[in-house]
Amino acid sequence: MTADRPPSSLSGVSYGALERLADPRGSFREVWRASAWEADRFVQANLSVSAAGVLRGLHAHRRQSDHWVVLSGRAFVALVDLRPLLDGRSTDPIVETRELVADEWVVIPAGVAHGFLALEQLELLYHVTNEYNGSDEHGFAWDDPDAAVPWPPVAGTHDGRPILSERDRTNPSLRELVVRLRDAAT
Repeated sequence: MTADRPPSSLSGVSYGALERLADPRGSFREVWRASAWEADRFVQANLSVSAAGVLRGLHAHRRQSDHWVVLSGRAFVALVDLRPLLDGRSTDPIVETRELVADEWVVIPAGVAHGFLALEQLELLYHVTNEYNGSDEHGFAWDDPDAAVPWPPVAGTHDGRPILSERDRTNPSLRELVVRLRDAAT
């Protein structure tokens, strides 16, 4: 697992790629090794399979870090650093986007909202530092104008818009989420 991708502008975010060993029989990839991630104690692994045009996000956690690995397909990944908004250092979100392809990974620290658009059929494996219980599940609207994520056009849907879950269709605005999280912290 190498971190040989351009660095992130967001503190605690890193990008890299898996090494794929291939021969005529197929291939082998080491996806995760505990000694490589000692600072991030991942306790649960999940597999997300998404059709082209599916958008998942923007989701945030205050007590959980994520390690995403694209197993197959392509994902347009959007990260929005909420930490400066929550502690009052800034009123403008910091947004970073990247396209990830098979074998590429990203580590997302707590406090950084995240989402992805499946640009084609996508398998995304993600490790998390807390077991799911729902108490740290937050999010805001994928198309929030304050975040202004530059999502690419969605091909293949009847209206050109991404395919969303009910949760992602009804998430609050970024401003509403920040107020809610600040209030919960006091």
